[in-house]
Amino acid sequence: MNRELEAIYALWKREIIRFFRAKSRIVGSLGMPFFFLAILGTGLNNAFSFPGMEGNYLQFLTPGIIGMVLMFGSMFAGIIVLMDRQFGFLKETLVAPVSRLSIIIGKSIGGATTAMIQGIIIMVLAVFLGVQFSLANIVLLLVFMFLISFMFVSLGIAIASVLDDMHGFQLIMNFIIMPFFFLSGALFPLSSAPEILRIASMFDPLTYGVSGLRYILLGTSEIDFAFSLAAILGFSILFIAIAIYLFNRIEE
Repeated sequence: MNRELEAIYALWKREIIRFFRAKSRIVGSLGMPFFFLAILGTGLNNAFSFPGMEGNYLQFLTPGIIGMVLMFGSMFAGIIVLMDRQFGFLKETLVAPVSRLSIIIGKSIGGATTAMIQGIIIMVLAVFLGVQFSLANIVLLLVFMFLISFMFVSLGIAIASVLDDMHGFQLIMNFIIMPFFFLSGALFPLSSAPEILRIASMFDPLTYGVSGLRYILLGTSEIDFAFSLAAILGFSILFIAIAIYLFNRIEE
């Protein structure tokens, strides 16, 4: 048991060290989200009116952008798996005297932690832009952010487990990430969307992440928070189960 915990900790620590050493990755991953907040958010700040938000579009947009950062940062863990496979580190890990479950958990927790760090940075930048949050439920916020990140890390690892090419992974990620983002209600209220988009959004895991973040940070959401939390937990269990199955099929 101690060996398994040590393996999880070592893999988690490796992801954290790798993240802080790659300063260009930090800047690059936060560039587009900040662009959305600083230009789209402030530019349309008074153009729309949402119930309970006094017409502040930047307030409405920010939880959606935080959700986007968590998703982007988490899915990047899949590329790490492919890089480890190319440079031989994954093979060394697989032959170590620890279970593959511990390897997946360590990588997932590490990827989720780095994604959370990026999400927190965006929150701080949003405050400087004038966004006001309710941080009364800060513990709940951090737990919910971790669940969102863990869910998408698991999905990224699952996809990476069946691919050998990083370029192919990036193309597939773009094909998945962009629909997830635009259907989640991050940029516009789902209540004002056409019915077909509302139906499609119900199958989008990020929808429940964005809705839950809005409830925690702003006190309002279009989906009941308990339902959003249950959906995030359900998707997390599904994605980690798929990741474990596919990762176990990787040959040493």
